[in-house]
Amino acid sequence: MKKIVLSLLLCSQIAFAQQTNHSGILIPPPSSVNNFLSDYEARAYVRTILDSINWQQNFTLQEQNGINNAYATIINNKRVILYDNRFLTALDQYTNTKWASISVLAHEMGHHYRNHLVTGKGSTPATELEADYFSGYALAKVGATLADATAAMEKISPIQGNSSHPGRAQRVDAIQKGWYYAKPINTSATTAARPPVPQPQQNPPPPVNGGGWINLSLYGNNAMTVYLSDDGRNFSPVPMKTTQPFVFKYEIYNYGFLKLVNSPNAVTYKLMHNKDYSIIWNRKTNNWTVVEVK
Repeated sequence: MKKIVLSLLLCSQIAFAQQTNHSGILIPPPSSVNNFLSDYEARAYVRTILDSINWQQNFTLQEQNGINNAYATIINNKRVILYDNRFLTALDQYTNTKWASISVLAHEMGHHYRNHLVTGKGSTPATELEADYFSGYALAKVGATLADATAAMEKISPIQGNSSHPGRAQRVDAIQKGWYYAKPINTSATTAARPPVPQPQQNPPPPVNGGGWINLSLYGNNAMTVYLSDDGRNFSPVPMKTTQPFVFKYEIYNYGFLKLVNSPNAVTYKLMHNKDYSIIWNRKTNNWTVVEVK
């Protein structure tokens, strides 16, 4: 099993008085109630974030009470986010905002979005900052204020970093940068207790390191479905719209495969990271084709 654990998450809750975990994170006092409405509510927030950035879910969300934690992991070669309802409730009560628990889920989604777990190297300051950036971006997209987005990190993150996690100032800064990047698109920030469901937006956050992504655009009058694959054998359908480029990253290699129709005999295109591609109509062959945009 491989896992990357958010540094603000906990391994135990015995007493609140200056109790910290192995990363030095201050443990919030345990909650006597469970206000995080189980798997249904968690899935609703995750789905809202997914829709807001046009990202197809590549992980399973699983409730596991009693772990006093939440983390992204790989179990039996499948991506998973495990979370404890009571832990998230305690975090919300301690920070006095529902957005704290949502930011935790968004951070763990960021690890899967940035493909951190396939390396098996565990947490590093760089990967944690990328997940923090994603969390800030995601919360801005679903209506959180800047204060909402940073509430959890500012409350219980250690001031000093370590070999696996950066310090508080760096993490808050990464969240703020992600939030500000999304702000020109989402201007309806709110401090409501529960976030509104936004209309989907089509502007995924850029990678922090500036590489490893593919931009695929469709030039035509109508939407269409294409098929993407990491290994050239198992293809998944992806809807494409003419006005909304699809930005994505293959999870295993620096390349992947695309088909325009779901057929064993269809032409298979190999797409490389850090390149732009367009789907256009070829009048000579009277068919659709994929070309690299130089």
